[in-house]
Parts: sequence; structure tokens; C-alpha cells
Amino acid sequence: MEGSVSSVEICNLAYTGQLELLQDRLREDRGLATRSDQASWTPLHIAASAGHDEIVKALIGKGAQVNDVNQNGCTPLHYAASRNRQEIAVMLLQNRADPDATDHFESTPLHRAAAKGNLKMIQILLQYKASVNIQDSEGNTPLHLACDEERVDEAKLLVSHGASIYIENKEEKTPLKVSKGGLGTVLKRLVEG
Repeated sequence: MEGSVSSVEICNLAYTGQLELLQDRLREDRGLATRSDQASWTPLHIAASAGHDEIVKALIGKGAQVNDVNQNGCTPLHYAASRNRQEIAVMLLQNRADPDATDHFESTPLHRAAAKGNLKMIQILLQYKASVNIQDSEGNTPLHLACDEERVDEAKLLVSHGASIYIENKEEKTPLKVSKGGLGTVLKRLVEG
């Protein structure tokens, strides 16, 4: 039982951002860096989600696995992308986090960033070679999600990095068709000149 108590404690320290206590525990037992709770959340998932940069750094330094998945199939990078934790995303990517990791809905960190309109996060993911045309379980690419929310700058950036305006989702709609405003015309001009 001791192990489960420790994993709950280490996850709690990661969540509340208690760096020094967490470092003390890791010195006592390095293995805690990779322990997970009942929902398969590791301390790294939690710290990335909560935005605790120093804790993310400490955990990676102690061997935390950047591509571990929780019960939703999400990696720490999914949460960093979703919550716009830019420095954490860079740290994860520099330590070989997979920018194309898919969760249970086949959604990637790029899908998350596009849906939320996190322009800088999209730039970071593209810099680390995230694939722009991966489709999620609904057939949507990151561009579909950006267009659905009328995220103009994000959509233009994706198109300039090769996102296709022609891929259809499961409703047989292209990104241009899910756009409700004038964004479709702008993107069409971008692609077709």
C-alpha cells in the first residue's frame, strides 16, 4: 500500500506546485517521478496541466516519461497545448514529447491548440514538426477546428504550413465549409492565389 500513498502524495505536490517538498520526495525515491494515480495521471500530466514550469523541469530531470498516457489517452503535451502552457510545451518537446500523440478521440496537441486559438502554441508545435493534416475521430483536422471557431490567424498559419482546405470530415465538410464567416474566402485565396 505504501506505493499508492506515495503516488497520491507526489501527484498532490505536483498539483499544488510545492517544488521543494516534491524534490525532497524525489531524492528519497526517484521512482515517484513516474508513478501514476488511479486514473493513470502521472505527476508530469498534473504539473503540465497546472502550469508549474519548475516542477515539470524537476520531474523530467528525474526520468518522468514525457509520452505517458492517462486513462483518456492524453500525454502531458495535450494538457500543455490545451491550457496554453508554452514554456512547458517547449520543455516537453525538447525532451522528445511526440507532437502527433493522439488521445482516445484521435485528437493531437495541435487539434487542442487550434480549437482554443492558441496561436503561439500552434507555432511551437509546428516548429517541432507536428503533422497538420491528422484527422480526429470526427474526421476533423486542426484546420477544421480553427475554421469552426473563426480563428483567422491560426487558420492562416496552418494553411501556410501545408494544412489542406480540401480534406472532408465525417459530415463531408471541408474546413472552408465549417467556417461560418468570411474566413473560407481568405483561405481559398491563400491557397489558390
